[in-house]
Amino acid sequence: MSEVMTSDLLSVAMAAAAEQLESVIDSLIAVPPGPEARVFEAMRYGTLNGGKRLRPFLVLSGARLFDVPDALALRVGAALEMIHSYSLIHDDLPAMDDDDLRRGNPSCHIEFDDATAILAGDGLLTLAFEVLADPATHPDAEIRCTLATSFARAAGAAGMVGGQMIDLEAEKLEATPELITRLENMKTGALISLSCESGAILGDAGADARAILRDFGYDLGLAFQVTDDLLDVEGDEANLGKKVGKDAAAGKATFVSLLGVEGARREARMLVDRAIARLEGFGKDADAFRQMGYFVLERRN
Repeated sequence: MSEVMTSDLLSVAMAAAAEQLESVIDSLIAVPPGPEARVFEAMRYGTLNGGKRLRPFLVLSGARLFDVPDALALRVGAALEMIHSYSLIHDDLPAMDDDDLRRGNPSCHIEFDDATAILAGDGLLTLAFEVLADPATHPDAEIRCTLATSFARAAGAAGMVGGQMIDLEAEKLEATPELITRLENMKTGALISLSCESGAILGDAGADARAILRDFGYDLGLAFQVTDDLLDVEGDEANLGKKVGKDAAAGKATFVSLLGVEGARREARMLVDRAIARLEGFGKDADAFRQMGYFVLERRN
C-alpha cells in the first residue's frame, strides 16, 4: 500500500477484506447431508455472524508488505477467524463467562445448545489446522509447518487458552498490572500478534521483520484489550452487541479497575504510540498497520 492510509480508506479496506474473508469461510464450512449437519450449522453460525474481522485484515495487510497473494493470506485469515470464533463460542458458555449475547445475536449455546456449541468450537479449532496444512494455503510445506506451529503456540496453553485459565483464576490472585498484562498478552495479544506476523511467515521474511511485526501485534493487542475494558465501563450495549458492566459486577480486575478511566486511556495511547514507532523501517507500506492503531483507540464496538 503506497498511498497514505486514512481512517476512511481503512474502513473501506476492512469492509472489502471482510467480504472476501466471509466468502472463503463460506466455502470452507459447507454443510453436509446427514445428522452431523447440525454441528456445521453451528460452526457457520459462530463464524459468519459479523464482527470486525480485525485479525484477518491484519494478516492480509502483513502479507501485502511481502507481496504475498491475497488468496493465500485470506486462507490464513480464515483459519485465524475460526480459532477466534471457537474461543468466543466457548467463552460464552455457562461454565466460562456465561454470556447469552454475541455480536448482537444469541450466543451459539443459546441458539443451539451447550453440547452443540462445545462441538462447534472443537470443529472450528481442528478445521483451522486442516486449512493451514492444505497446499492451497502455501505451496511450501515448511512454511505451512511454521504457520501451524505458530498457531498452536498462540492458541494453546502457552497463549490464548493459558490466558483464559489465568482469567478464571484471577479472583484468587493478587491483581497487579503485571498479572493483568500477562493475562491479556496471552488471552488476546497472542492471536493479534500472530495475525500481524503471519504475513511475514507467508512471505518467508527474515527473523527481524517477523519480530518487529510480532512485537507490534502484542502492543496493539494490549491496547485493544485496554479499550475493551473501557468500553465495558463506558460503552453502549446496542453498539457493542454484548452486555456491558459485567467486569465491575463480577469484581474482575481490569486495566480500568487498576488505573482508572483516564489512566487506562493514557495506557492505551502509550501502547499504540509504541506499536507505531516499531514500524519505522517499513515506510508508508505499513500505513494500514499504523491506521489500525488509531482505529483501536477510537473504536466504539
